[in-house]
Amino acid sequence: MRFILIFSLASLLLGSYAFSQSLKEVELDNRWKGTIEHLAPDETSFAFDEKKKVLVFSLHTGFKHWVIPHTEEMIKIVGAKSGAFEVTATKDISFFELEKLEQFDVIVLNNTCSKPDHRNLFWDELNQISEADSATLMQKAHELENNLIRYVESGGGLLVLHGAVTTQNNSMAFSRLVGGSFDYHPPQQEIQIRLEDPNHPLVQSFPAEGFTHVDEPYFYKNAYEELDFTPLLYFNNAEIKNQRKGKELTEGKTYAAWIRKAGDGRVMYCSPSHNAQSFENPNLLRFYLDGLQWLSGQVSFE
Repeated sequence: MRFILIFSLASLLLGSYAFSQSLKEVELDNRWKGTIEHLAPDETSFAFDEKKKVLVFSLHTGFKHWVIPHTEEMIKIVGAKSGAFEVTATKDISFFELEKLEQFDVIVLNNTCSKPDHRNLFWDELNQISEADSATLMQKAHELENNLIRYVESGGGLLVLHGAVTTQNNSMAFSRLVGGSFDYHPPQQEIQIRLEDPNHPLVQSFPAEGFTHVDEPYFYKNAYEELDFTPLLYFNNAEIKNQRKGKELTEGKTYAAWIRKAGDGRVMYCSPSHNAQSFENPNLLRFYLDGLQWLSGQVSFE
């Protein structure tokens, strides 16, 4: 009986591991920062005339990704080491007043997950910090969202990282700006990320076969169905385990990163990564840096 119980427990543990390969959290300490500093590019891929200003916005009201502070630090490091960017970090939504947005060349939404009830980050935060009535708060939330859209369409850059796709997940205007909305993700697992077009300037840091890492494979809805963007990275649907019952995809591909023009501005979505371990891939660091150069207008290849 004891052997049966031990065997059953071992089988359960092994099954749980096979179902999810969630990585352990990494401490954001000087050792980790030093590693990223060492791996980050020494110089940019594209020549530039002037340093650009980047705002990293890291507020979350919904799911908290442990990688948020690591992602913020990574952006600071690649910006400073390359000499291409001056990076400011905040969790203050007052930065979405138009006159503040216009001080920056690129806005980075860093895993800015909203609560599931409204899927509206601005509403969530305003509801916490203001005593105004619901109608007034929702009007203000719409104003801040419209400020961001106006900022991009007027020439600003927007980098949306991983869970930040849920920032305004029920808004079709935001979905069209980004290129899609979040639908769901299976558990973390090893994913083979491939290059849509190996000749595209923004993926030159990667080997032709792409790269493998542990992450949440995101699936999308709403504006994503229009595919109104230039895809950069993808995974094969048939390779993704534990897809949601009734939504299983056994053919085709799902994009993990893309870029698009929005008016006079530029948008980039990048799903990698849920885990700070992925940032120890120097090719991925180069990818972020190259993307920031394109978003800020330091390089153009349309």
